[in-house]
Amino acid sequence: MGNLVVAGTDGSSSSFAAVETAAGEARRRHADLRVVYALNWPVRPMYSPLDTTPINRLVSEAAERARSVAPGVTVTEAMVPGDTVSVLEAESREADLLVLGARGAGGLLGMLLGSTAASVTAHSRCPVMVAREESPETGPVVLCVDGSPASEAAVGFAFAEAALRGAELAAVHVWLPDYAPPGTGVESAERLLAQALAGHAETYPDVTVRREVASGEVREVLIERSRNAQLVVTGARGRGGFTGLLLGSVSQALLHHAHSSVAVVRGRT
Repeated sequence: MGNLVVAGTDGSSSSFAAVETAAGEARRRHADLRVVYALNWPVRPMYSPLDTTPINRLVSEAAERARSVAPGVTVTEAMVPGDTVSVLEAESREADLLVLGARGAGGLLGMLLGSTAASVTAHSRCPVMVAREESPETGPVVLCVDGSPASEAAVGFAFAEAALRGAELAAVHVWLPDYAPPGTGVESAERLLAQALAGHAETYPDVTVRREVASGEVREVLIERSRNAQLVVTGARGRGGFTGLLLGSVSQALLHHAHSSVAVVRGRT
């Protein structure tokens, strides 16, 4: 896997956690890390110069945290003019992974996911990992499998992450028996899961894969599975998604309510 991991920072504790997570990801990938702050300044009079000294210190502190977590990783810093979503979307065009905090510096109390993280995840050109400060460092990588073409990239990403972390991969497919068409019982669900994983086990022979077909409401089941996971991986859109909808309801629910860090994989567009 790739050559560049990008971490967005804004000075919040959540974004510092994201930088540290990104440093670990860069170390595993033998990649460089770029720490980015979007200079989203309000309009000021021409005679009032912009004092970026506090932001310089903030970005330097974030970069130093990254270096302390992963001393061998090359870490660069950048302050880029523009609104946060546009800056990070542009950064995602060159990155192999974009890492964000679950909350921003301006988030309201009780807001589980900052508006920036939600918007960037919807528009990023590369996989986005939304890091949670309390996410455990042990446990499986949980992969959400629905059999949709959009989820194929998520399957490959999850296998690679499990290999990088030395973790078990728990591949979960959730079905609703009450709404399943006639003749599509649990055997059909198990077959769909096996087909989605086919070929990846040969590519990653050291990854232990645990398959699970669960019944219930999809979002509730996956949020529950995230309790003991170190990472949950999902596609941006699943079956039944509307054309033009950049994030499906399941991925949105996980971003807001999962107990672990979440990676949303759209692939490059």
